[in-house]
Amino acid sequence: MRALEGKKRSPLTRRTYETDAGQLIEWLEQNTYATTPASVERADITEYLAYLGQQGITGVSRARKLAAIRELFRFLEVHDYIAKSPAEGVETPKKERDGRAYLRPEEYWAMLAQASAHPRDYAILQVFLQTGVRVSELCDLRLSDIDAEGRSLKVRGKGQVQREIEMEKKGLEALKNYLNARPQTPDEHLFLNKDCEPISERMVRKIVAKYKTRAGIT
Repeated sequence: MRALEGKKRSPLTRRTYETDAGQLIEWLEQNTYATTPASVERADITEYLAYLGQQGITGVSRARKLAAIRELFRFLEVHDYIAKSPAEGVETPKKERDGRAYLRPEEYWAMLAQASAHPRDYAILQVFLQTGVRVSELCDLRLSDIDAEGRSLKVRGKGQVQREIEMEKKGLEALKNYLNARPQTPDEHLFLNKDCEPISERMVRKIVAKYKTRAGIT
């Protein structure tokens, strides 16, 4: 973390960041196929943060660890060790309210398994897993927001501020399979209900709740 010295970070902050970055590297070595910084994907970091939540690490602490991870990959990107930081677009963990505010990696996979026969629902869960978008943002997605060639998804947030989020292969495949099954309609919204109308936030929440129940998640 020599880069932190130039930013006048305190010795304690530098040591904390070094520890956080080291813990990520150790977890990647034990739980993923990533063997180089360039092979680390956004989903790996998302799963790592979920794992930390499973271990009882608070949202505040996970947010600090994510800051260290971002610093690490920003350094690697600036010095051309990697083309793009996999931490870009990862949503900052929030302070927990009442109850558990995260899903464990195995819970995500269990939900995806339950939804595997339903292209739309499976694609919705994959988008949530890979991007961390808000329900309102997911409902507002349009067909033109998918850039298959650029492997990205354009998302409109509050105030119609747009951002592009890189998608990984599984997410793009899920969207492609859904598009093959999606009804032909003039409506440009990506996700539709059974009446070929834009899916509502309420319906998305019901879909997520349904697969949580089927997967035995409480």
